Amino acid sequence: MRDTAHRKDAPWLTLKMREAMEAWLFISPTLAGFLIFFVGPLIAVVWYSLTEWNLLTQQATFVGLDNYNDALFRNPDFWHVIRNSVVFASGLVPLNMALALALALALSRPFRGVVIFRTVFFAPVVTSAVAWAIVWKFLLQGEAGFINQILALIGIDGPNWLREPNWAMVAVIVTRVIKMVGLNMILYIAALQAIPRDYEAAARLEGASGWQIFSWIIWPLLGPTTLVIMVITTIGSFKVFDHIYQMTGGGPENGTLVLAFYIYQQGFQFFDVGYASALAMIMFVVVMVLTLVQLALRRRDT
Repeated sequence: MRDTAHRKDAPWLTLKMREAMEAWLFISPTLAGFLIFFVGPLIAVVWYSLTEWNLLTQQATFVGLDNYNDALFRNPDFWHVIRNSVVFASGLVPLNMALALALALALSRPFRGVVIFRTVFFAPVVTSAVAWAIVWKFLLQGEAGFINQILALIGIDGPNWLREPNWAMVAVIVTRVIKMVGLNMILYIAALQAIPRDYEAAARLEGASGWQIFSWIIWPLLGPTTLVIMVITTIGSFKVFDHIYQMTGGGPENGTLVLAFYIYQQGFQFFDVGYASALAMIMFVVVMVLTLVQLALRRRDT
């Protein structure tokens, strides 16, 4: 009766068309947000990257690909920043994933107090990034820092963590891993709990050791989760800003100057919006290529 009434009121409105209109009505808020907050800014950044635009003068001049040429071929600082970003990602991603998997394996089985341990390791994830960085900045000071005072008790003369280029990078990587490892731990725990226990029981009946069970059964079944964790951790490592801003400001001697912070410097300290936009587009391409490579490697392994 209802479909017949619709046909009488609007004979051109078929059931298929009505379902399509309802579908578009339901997705329209999400679609509008995607166009306004993603596609629109992306188009704007692409346009800005082709201009020489200074925030102070508010004058924009079309320069084509000059900003990209400056970054890739004329500015040696750019490749130093890329090197720092690669070093940061290369240290953070494997360390984060390995520690997250180890914690997940330890905390995936029920035992007394397991919820407390999970909460302790996950708490830094929901802690303010700014507060986290400020606290660690004080802990990692020179002789007055708590970390060096603890090391002094066992006869180790700790370095000035945030004032020496090599140690500063190590410090920001480790403190970032400690903050974010809880998120990956939870993802791994969920994946481990989804693996049927029958597989492990059958393997033990066949005489498989714990390591054989992990390497032949658990690790392959964690493949999809590992891919997701690898992709989001890699993207997050290239987007890191607040941690660098609060702890080192890109120093010392530009030793922790990574791409996201370099974009901020160019755009909001030196007011060169065109060049900063070109750097942002380069970072977008780099992250996209790394993601596609990871996906391709995963497909090849499967």
